[in-house]
Amino acid sequence: MLLKIAGTQPKPFTALLAGDVGATKTDLAIFDWTENGLQTRKEGSCKTKAYPDISALLHDFVANEKMPAGICLGVAGPVQGGRADLTNLGWQVEQEALSRQFNQAPVRLVNDLEATAYGLALLDEQDVFVIHEGDRFPTGNAAIIAPGTGLGEAGLFFDGEGYHPFASEGGHVDFVPRTDIDLEIFSFLKKKFGHVSQERVLSGPGICVLYDFLRQKKDREEPAWLKEKLLAHDKATVISQNATECEICRETMELFLRYLAVESANLVLKLKATGGLFIAGGIVPHLLSFLDKDIFLKWFRNAGRLKGLLQQVPVKVLVAKKTALLGAAFYGFRHSS
Repeated sequence: MLLKIAGTQPKPFTALLAGDVGATKTDLAIFDWTENGLQTRKEGSCKTKAYPDISALLHDFVANEKMPAGICLGVAGPVQGGRADLTNLGWQVEQEALSRQFNQAPVRLVNDLEATAYGLALLDEQDVFVIHEGDRFPTGNAAIIAPGTGLGEAGLFFDGEGYHPFASEGGHVDFVPRTDIDLEIFSFLKKKFGHVSQERVLSGPGICVLYDFLRQKKDREEPAWLKEKLLAHDKATVISQNATECEICRETMELFLRYLAVESANLVLKLKATGGLFIAGGIVPHLLSFLDKDIFLKWFRNAGRLKGLLQQVPVKVLVAKKTALLGAAFYGFRHSS
């Protein structure tokens, strides 16, 4: 395992429906937890917005399967009092309401980044890409940052023996300019959105708005072939996939990765996450051939008097798929035992 999660470990339990409910895509699976660990009965993915609400989505997935004995969903939004508002989706999800719709099966909600943190217990070193090895035997708190449809952040408190994951809404803190072009981007975003958060630049929509800034305010050239692709496919995906082929795409993604390095350092410093920084989400694993480790670490360590601390911190990208789904299952089984 990458990290040991503190507290009670799962005991044998059957038919848990686990999910990672995102604004764009939802991953679902029905798992059993046996003496040999996690076993999958059924697994699938769907476009979240193809459904009117979470209940319809889950019932469609369960279909003719045996009714789950428990449900645990990682959701992209703050969870409070058994209820979650999915920030970039407009859905409200309530544990008690879902339980009634699934024969009173116990339902638990957990923030998707907190679920990702729990998922680290089910991964190993082959599931990461190392940007910086850091200390050989790191200790201390850890942190996770995940640019995707939005920007998620979470922490893991280290008690000396194991880790305690906790959620945050750090992706919605203010974006703070450092350079002249950052100031121009901030002004561009402020006129567009009013409040400028880190999520406005560190997300799929953030990639699009950085590209728009370079086109509209810096008059960067947009090749005809690229314009056709942008009209026909997902804009953020096209930009990121063509970062090595096209100058404006390259500049867009260089800005994105610089902002990611800076915000990653901010998160590590706030949590004193000397145990490691893990980069998750659906964007960065597809940028590994483009990512320059030295440039990323230059900006990551650009923290004045705390540069030395940041040099010790391991920095790794989670390349394993569906870590949040695994983490939701781990969380659900642990609380069902």
